[in-house]
Amino acid sequence: MTFLMYLNAVHPIENELVDPNQMKSIVRTSLTFCSSVYVATSFFGFLLFGDQTLDDVLANFDGDLGIPYSSFLDDIVRVSYGLHLMLVFPIVFFSLRLNLDGLLFPNAIPIAFDNRRFYLITATLMGFIFLGANFIPSIWDAFQFTGATAAISVGYIFPAAVALRDTHGIATKKDRLVSLVMILLAVSSSTVAISSDIYSYFCSNKGAARS
Repeated sequence: MTFLMYLNAVHPIENELVDPNQMKSIVRTSLTFCSSVYVATSFFGFLLFGDQTLDDVLANFDGDLGIPYSSFLDDIVRVSYGLHLMLVFPIVFFSLRLNLDGLLFPNAIPIAFDNRRFYLITATLMGFIFLGANFIPSIWDAFQFTGATAAISVGYIFPAAVALRDTHGIATKKDRLVSLVMILLAVSSSTVAISSDIYSYFCSNKGAARS
């Protein structure tokens, strides 16, 4: 899920490189570094909190950690996560705006040369993001539904659909078969995940209403 979220930054970064052949080493280095950070976070989080480690390890830093300078460490984690969001959001938003513009205005001039279209799409997207941030009750609800829809589409359905379309005529019969199976598995797992999310959402609301 985490790696799928940043696939949309690969092509814009490649377009900015003087030598596109460097992209493979950049992707490998990024995956190695990110994987190391995730493994280290989970490992040291478990060492620190043990059986009390929550699904979201950041939630463990809301109280007393039982170690010296606990409140200072909590503040460092909060500030670092805030900086992380500030640095990641422009990268993700850039690709979102660029792809949405290409979808809505495929024959228009590049958005970088049209200030009116640039500001219009930016303001519209920021408005939707602001409404979602204020009215979605829990970030985990958003993660559940985006993981069951967008993540599966970007990671499995879209690549398989590209292979099935095969505009360059290089896909083999095995490639088409694997792509078809991948789409069927992705659609079925997405359907199960969405149904489970909706069921758990309404069950939790009923439980809260009774209490």
